[in-house]
Parts: sequence; structure tokens; C-alpha cells
Amino acid sequence: MANERIFNFSAGPSMLPLPVLERAGSEITNLGGSGMSVMEMSHRSKPFIAVFDETKAKLKSTLGVPDDYEILFLQGGATMQFSMLPMNLMCGGIADYAVTGNFSDLAFKEAKKLGKVNLAASSEAENHTFIPAQADLKLSADAAYFHYCANNTIFGTEWKYVPETGNVPLVCDMSSSILSKPIDVSKYGLIYAGAQKNMAPAGVTVVVIRKDLLARSDDKLPTMLNYATMAKGDSMHNTPPCWCIYMIGLVLDWIGEMGGLTGMQAFNEEKAALLYTALEDTKNFVLPAKTEARSIMNVTFRTASEELDDLFIKEAAAQGLSTLKGHRLVGGMRASIYNAMPMEGVKKLAGFIKEFDVKH
Repeated sequence: MANERIFNFSAGPSMLPLPVLERAGSEITNLGGSGMSVMEMSHRSKPFIAVFDETKAKLKSTLGVPDDYEILFLQGGATMQFSMLPMNLMCGGIADYAVTGNFSDLAFKEAKKLGKVNLAASSEAENHTFIPAQADLKLSADAAYFHYCANNTIFGTEWKYVPETGNVPLVCDMSSSILSKPIDVSKYGLIYAGAQKNMAPAGVTVVVIRKDLLARSDDKLPTMLNYATMAKGDSMHNTPPCWCIYMIGLVLDWIGEMGGLTGMQAFNEEKAALLYTALEDTKNFVLPAKTEARSIMNVTFRTASEELDDLFIKEAAAQGLSTLKGHRLVGGMRASIYNAMPMEGVKKLAGFIKEFDVKH
């Protein structure tokens, strides 16, 4: 197996499309005839500015970002957005948060350090196995924004609808679902996403923000935590994560070849349906997430015992099915089947699940 690629079901950093890796490898020492790697060139140089501008334009086109929005390439991961968001947008008011998993809970707790926060909804009582309905959201009429996490990687659930919040700006953490299906960006005030699930290697966070919200950023904020400052400098107030931005561009090219976001959605739904069906047809495996809330990106499952879970993970790894161990908060197994996971990998996992079920 030393020279063979495995099927990596990690929740992130996750696998990247093989054609993207091969193209990056072919260009790693000499990008576009520049005689140097993108990792070596100045972020102010003409070759990199071309890469930057092309990537930004491709992302705008692929996501369908309206002209009254700004696209930022920031650092600090999605976790930094847990603080940066309330620092810029709360403005002394109150913010609504829906807690449906670990990362939305961390964002909620971080925001509480910086101002007044209303818990608009929570699925904690049922171990985050469901998504609250629109009617169950306890919204504040004067909220500065409403925050939710579109896909919960640890618990394997996702929002199947976009919350209605009236005139309150909608803010969404799309780290593990961005670029997996079409979205209506105009419904959101701000979208943020760490790259290491569906976009690129870890190191860059994409923020899509409606331009009128930039006026909320106070001049007294730390420079690198100010959305308005980052927008004014076109994400280049300091040296941006050049390699990761370049990789986003390559991934966007690949998505275009796959039929764009409509094609990605069909591909991802087919993979998820195959895997969920395989698990439902077994005696040993249990699917914790409620059927109507199941994620198409992260499939969580388990057996009746930790010992059998461990055996499944060990035997799967021996078959080249890697990183299936569930998060420490929930145990069991988790198969992350992001955009780059090929159908071949999902079919092999589904087949192994059936074999394991019969054997044990």
C-alpha cells in the first residue's frame, strides 16, 4: 500500500480531487512559466495577482455571489470567525445563535464573551441528532444577526432549509458544506468557511459578506480582525495564504468540469444515498441522526459496542478505507464523503459494511 492512494474519509483536512493534486504537482516548481513556485513568489507580483484575481472571479461565478458582496480570503480558520463575527457585527446589540452541534456551540460561547447572545434554538437535549424547525426558532426582532452552522460534521446532521429571519442578517458557517450544492447567497448577510473540507488545504478561510455590513466594523478593532480593513486591502493587508488561494482556484476548475454546483449536488446525493442504504440494510449498524436531518457530507454510524466499532475501523483501514473513527465526543464511526471522495470509495465502503455485517 506504500505507493497506493487510499480512500481518506477524514472530516478535515480531507482528501482533494486527484486531478487537482496532479495539476498542482505539475506546476509546483514553475507556475505558468514564471520560473518559480506560487509558494515562492511575492503576493504583490503580477503572476500571483493574476492567480488571486482569477480565483476570486471563479469563486464569485461558481457561488453566484452578487455584486453587492465582498469576497475575503482570511487566516485563522473558521474558529477565528467565532470571535471576528461578533466583534464586527454585534455593535453592542444582541445576536441570535442556533446550537446544533459542537462548532455552533463553540461559536455561541465565543460570542457570549463579546456581548449579549440569545439561544434561538438548540438540539443538545437529543444529543444533536436533529435540526430545529423554523417554527421552533426563538428569534429576537432586533438581533444584530442570526448565526447557524449549515452542516454538523461531528453529529452528521445538516439544515435542509434556510432559516427565515426577516430583516435580521443571516450568518452561516458553511465550512463543511460549501461548494457541495447551489446556494442563494443573496439570502445571507455573511457566509464563512474554512477551506480544508471542500475547497483547499487548511490555511485559508473564505468570507462572503454583504458590503453594507462592512460599515459596522469599528475602527478601534484590531487591524487583522476588522472586516472593513480586510475588504479595503482586498485581503492583502498582510501576506495572504497564497498557496491555499491558488489551490481553491484549481478546485473550482475541477468543480466546473464536474458540472458546477448542480453537478456536485447530484454526485454528493448519489454517494450519500448509496452509503445510507447500505447501512440501513444491516443488523449491526445504527444511524444516530434523524432521517430527515442526515448530512450528505458526514455519515455517522455505530455498532452496539465499542469493541465492534474498533474492529470495524481496524479492518476497514486494512482495506484502504482510512480515518473512519468517529469524533471523540460521540465515538462510533464517521465517513466524510465530501466533493473529492470518488464514487469508487463510497462503493468500496458500502461493500465492506455489508461484508462486515454478515461476518459479525
